[in-house]
Amino acid sequence: MAFLDGKSVLITGGTGSFGKAFVASALKSSSPRKIIVFSRDELKQHEMQQDPRFAGVENLRFFLGDVRDVQRLRRALTDVEVVVHAAALKQVP
Repeated sequence: MAFLDGKSVLITGGTGSFGKAFVASALKSSSPRKIIVFSRDELKQHEMQQDPRFAGVENLRFFLGDVRDVQRLRRALTDVEVVVHAAALKQVP
């Protein structure tokens, strides 16, 4: 993922299965300036911050919000060059 080198990246749904895998892969295979994990679940953000793969990573930021909240999303997008949209509402029967 060399295309992320030096870039500021926002990933919506960053605490989900795909989001966490993407962040781990991006941190391992590239040198992004900043990765912002954008999600609406504060507990999942806390758990991700405690995960050994992500704990103490200086260029990893967490931003609480919902993609349906336009003002919050605009704020999160400040200075972002790459967006990975992985947010979803799951309804498992």
